[in-house]
Amino acid sequence: MRFLFYTHSAVSDWNHGNAHFQRGIMRELAARGHEVVALEPTDGWSRSNLVAQQGPFAVERFRKDFPELMAVTYGSAFEHEAWLAGADIVIVHEWTEKDLVARIGQARAYCNFTLLFHDTHHRAVSATQAIAALQLDHYDGVLVFGEVLRESYLRAGWGKRVFTWHEAADDRLFKPCPEIDPVSDLVWIGNWGDDERSAEIAEFLIQPVSALRLSGTVHGVRYPPDALTALADTGLRYEGWIANADVPKAFARHRVTMHIPRRPYRESLPGIPTIRMFEALACGIPLVSAPWSDVEGLFRAGTDFLFARNGAEMRGHLRDVLNDSQLAEALAASGLETILARHTCRHRADELFAILAACGNRDATEIKPATEAAA
Repeated sequence: MRFLFYTHSAVSDWNHGNAHFQRGIMRELAARGHEVVALEPTDGWSRSNLVAQQGPFAVERFRKDFPELMAVTYGSAFEHEAWLAGADIVIVHEWTEKDLVARIGQARAYCNFTLLFHDTHHRAVSATQAIAALQLDHYDGVLVFGEVLRESYLRAGWGKRVFTWHEAADDRLFKPCPEIDPVSDLVWIGNWGDDERSAEIAEFLIQPVSALRLSGTVHGVRYPPDALTALADTGLRYEGWIANADVPKAFARHRVTMHIPRRPYRESLPGIPTIRMFEALACGIPLVSAPWSDVEGLFRAGTDFLFARNGAEMRGHLRDVLNDSQLAEALAASGLETILARHTCRHRADELFAILAACGNRDATEIKPATEAAA
């Protein structure tokens, strides 16, 4: 089948975590023999910032790291209808401009493709008017990355059918690197986040690291000067943006990592962790998480990772993991086990075909789940 993914960017993951899962799903579909194309705006915010900061090398780096992915840019004169006419499946991400969301929906009225809207953000609960303004009448279904978001769509009457479709790890990329020995204590990979977790970064990262005098590295973008100063005062190295393809090796060079969710997700969207948590566990690194509510039972808290309810608990858990090799090894093994059993892009691709079948796509009903075949 021919898949079109409308993305904010597949090329750039600069402050754009949605690219991680989209790339993983597209790679999985391509590996199964499907034709996959990502369409992204020429002047998208993430891509523009990446090129401004890293230069054109960053685009070449994407092509080198993901040679199986085809990314096509579009501008105002792009012939969307011609591309849509040849598609079997079209998946439109929530960051797509609302006029284009409507235009694609209108094309669905006279083209024979299955059309899905994909939401991986908190605007449905934090900026409801923006989502309510989207024209989803012609969309066959909506994909959302958590049950609480599905319930929000259903209550509001947005879309014909709404399906929970969690993010997951691309385990072709995110896997342990046993050939690399850890050389430092802690790594945290996360963007500043528009002050959505500034207090949490101070409580769960800066203060525990300072108290324990840990060595380590922070990767991410959009850190203001005062945050960079605070990181420097802890002794942590701030190394800015990191290509997602380099993340597994970055995890391998450190003994522990952490998960610090943004406040809107913790408060309004329980059950939804960031994708970095899936990726970290897939790499077999022990993880300690700041608070979030795993209401859907995605993981085994205390077995796959440790929960810290406050900064003091984070400090204690970090100390325990770094000083107890058996604990660290058990966490790493259990976290990886859960990812491989439930949360890879293979699992999500199987779920996608089941969703397509539920939306009436006859070709999808013929496809046997890859995870079932592997078993």
